[in-house]
Amino acid sequence: MLTCYKLQEMADPVLDANDAVTGHIISTTIGGKNGEPKQTISYMAERVVGTGSFGVVFQAKCLETGETVAIKKVLQDKRYKNRELQLMRTMDHPNVVSLKHCFFSTTSKNELFLNLVMEYVPETIYRVLKHYSNLNQRIPLIYVKLYTYQICRGLAYMHTVPEVCHRDLKPQNVLVDPLSHQVKICDFGSAKMLVLLRGFIACLAVFLTADVTRDAKLLCLLHVSATLCWRMSLKLIFVGLVIACFMISLVSNCPQVKGEANISYICSRFYRAPELIFGATEYTTSIDIWSAGCILAELLLGQPLFPGENAVGQLVEIIKVLGTPTREEIRCMNPNYTDFRFPQIKANPWHKIFHKRMPPEAIDLASRLLQYSPNLRCTALEACAHPFFDELREPNARLPNGRPLPPLFNFKQELSGASPDLVSKLIPEHVRRQMGLNFFATDP
Repeated sequence: MLTCYKLQEMADPVLDANDAVTGHIISTTIGGKNGEPKQTISYMAERVVGTGSFGVVFQAKCLETGETVAIKKVLQDKRYKNRELQLMRTMDHPNVVSLKHCFFSTTSKNELFLNLVMEYVPETIYRVLKHYSNLNQRIPLIYVKLYTYQICRGLAYMHTVPEVCHRDLKPQNVLVDPLSHQVKICDFGSAKMLVLLRGFIACLAVFLTADVTRDAKLLCLLHVSATLCWRMSLKLIFVGLVIACFMISLVSNCPQVKGEANISYICSRFYRAPELIFGATEYTTSIDIWSAGCILAELLLGQPLFPGENAVGQLVEIIKVLGTPTREEIRCMNPNYTDFRFPQIKANPWHKIFHKRMPPEAIDLASRLLQYSPNLRCTALEACAHPFFDELREPNARLPNGRPLPPLFNFKQELSGASPDLVSKLIPEHVRRQMGLNFFATDP
């Protein structure tokens, strides 16, 4: 269990030309619980790698081990817990940036800051795109496949295991190791656990309502308990409670209560799903799927597919490609949207969006990710199994420099609900043989 600690400042900060803290040594103590020995760790802030309304991210070096880390420093409201910290504690996946530990610091103005210490990855997909754009070259297709596949694999984990929706997926928030080409999704400042939190709020409301049946109240109480067990990592108890919820739901009429509303003004504009532009507040993790489709298209084109200058302009750019949404598509995006006054524009065929030599599998995947109706977009796990990525599953697949590919098939719990046929597509036969997973194989 990660614990946040108070830090002791070892030296006065030195400001560089960008007014960012560099040369600043900070020290924090970890351990000291459950018989663990206390250990002091000191970090030297080396350079700022990102800034925003959230605060600052800087590269730092651990003085004890020489390890390079990234530290995200954000202003902490003492009245609330930090949601980004809570979510990062629940996640552990090769394609999600990992949280090492955290600590609090204060300033002379008595401001409280939370410092998230994470693994350091030097590049982003945004910088990779900019590099090839400056060279007036397209990104090699093998890298497009590698980056998109790993984004989808990270989303598959986030959406199914902790049920986290990122809500701001964009090239700047996807890290890339330039040597291994391993990809890690980062920046969970806008992320939210949609499903369990919504169910928790709704069921708690039902439980506190007087005019519902005893079975309905029991069902909702079990749902609330299951949510708490999941958040506390009591997975076996969670499974039992979920089964109990299912059994009771078969024999009782539990009233429907709308879930907790979310804000629609979320996600950076070029990658914002159309349901958000239409003002939807009860969206799903499929908004991340749309963002992934936008990143795939940008990797293929070398520039954003939907470069809107504002919310209206963003919708215009989408309509230019997908055509005017039908009434049914608008209903799927936001049932409460009633203004249907749109010019009727036909969809632009996908093969005309990309250059003539674009593989049809790439075009097909983009079309499956970029659908108006959220429920028609493929899931992240289904995207991973798409034929566009078949090259990555070849036994002799290598990077252009001959190095091996980064780990692509070390799946975690995200496969638990997948069909045997889907699992068979996701884990190549040569990998199954190496891992001794013959039970995944389908009938010959």
